Amino acid sequence: MSERFTAVEIISAKRDKYELNNEQIDWTVDAYTRGVIADEQMSALLMAILLNGMNSREISRWTDAMIASGEKMSWSMLDRPTVDKHSTGGVGDKITLPLAPLVAACGAAVPQLSGRGLGHTGGTLDKLESIKGWKASLSNAEMLKVIQECGAVICAAGTGLAPADKKLYALRDVTGTVQAIPLIASSIMSKKIAEGTSALVLDVKTGSGAFMSDPKDAAALARTMVDLGKRAGVTTRALVTAMDVPLGLTAGNSLEIRETLEVLAGGGPSDVVELTLLLANEMLDAVGIKPKVSPSNALKNGMAMDVWRKMIKAQGGDNDAPLPVAKEKIEISADSSGKLLTLDALKVGISAWRLGAGRQKQGEILQLGAGIEIHAKPGDLVKAGQKILTLHSDEPARFDRAKEALVGAFSIGGVDDPIKRLPLVVERIEG
Repeated sequence: MSERFTAVEIISAKRDKYELNNEQIDWTVDAYTRGVIADEQMSALLMAILLNGMNSREISRWTDAMIASGEKMSWSMLDRPTVDKHSTGGVGDKITLPLAPLVAACGAAVPQLSGRGLGHTGGTLDKLESIKGWKASLSNAEMLKVIQECGAVICAAGTGLAPADKKLYALRDVTGTVQAIPLIASSIMSKKIAEGTSALVLDVKTGSGAFMSDPKDAAALARTMVDLGKRAGVTTRALVTAMDVPLGLTAGNSLEIRETLEVLAGGGPSDVVELTLLLANEMLDAVGIKPKVSPSNALKNGMAMDVWRKMIKAQGGDNDAPLPVAKEKIEISADSSGKLLTLDALKVGISAWRLGAGRQKQGEILQLGAGIEIHAKPGDLVKAGQKILTLHSDEPARFDRAKEALVGAFSIGGVDDPIKRLPLVVERIEG
């Protein structure tokens, strides 16, 4: 068939800071999905979008075109409302894992379509694959069955859902274009709108370990996504939350599953529990559910853990199999006594990635036991020689480069020195 446009004219238009019209956008997304536009051409366009931006009409149309590239799901056959949560990703951000079963235990249905790791941030599906036998890819019929049986499902977006995004997502990761607000917003919202959920709560991270390190940029991204959700008739709200310090006390796939199980058993690190409960209350409120048992009590009394175990089993996972443990570990200790003032999320994330917890290129096999345990957080008093971090990897050769990434990752000061940290919730945005 003859094509309406050429890739070069679209790239040139955006390079020269022109707006793309609706027909150009529809053709571009469709032509890339069909393979008419090559990866190297789309890479050039993505970089032009990163540098020159898109206005709200362009972002909305790009999102619609990505939705139109595949199917739309419906949950109308369920007897309870559906709500989903999406995080823009960070270091130690395992919140989806305890949150989905918790919200299901409180009465909502949670069709949680999740992704792989991007750059230094961990992927929910990668973490869950630490569980022996657990399956990320489900057909639509299998997804529905798990939700009907368990109330929640965490799985990969099917190949039929926004296939344009699947191609673009992988390309952004290897071309340095992950940070573009139009691309992040359209990627997330095309999948979430096509997924057919009635409400969506967004957790937009900010701080050194987030893609949007500046809170102003994070708020702009949150507003863009809330606006896209509203236009599509999805009840959407967003929390801008802190990622200047890693969440919880672990970064790495099986390490974060272990921590998730602690939270579901009624324990776990206070910041992980607090954010899980905040988001659970937002999700339930967004669909008008006033639960008989509060999310806090559902964590303490084992209701959320019951849903988790059922959900893992329904997707082929062995709840009782031991989690992968890395073959080697080394410790990083404090060189002086005092108060831990900082712990840089980005440096911890890059170090965990170098240990084998993240991918260097598309399709790479991860070391599921690799990562970092955190033994002290800002505000804690530490003694000289006390361990601050434990690094885990199957390959000792990785430790040197991982340690290099941690130079200046934490600082120790006097007991009266102030700690400069973002509040856990920086801003709340509702459509």
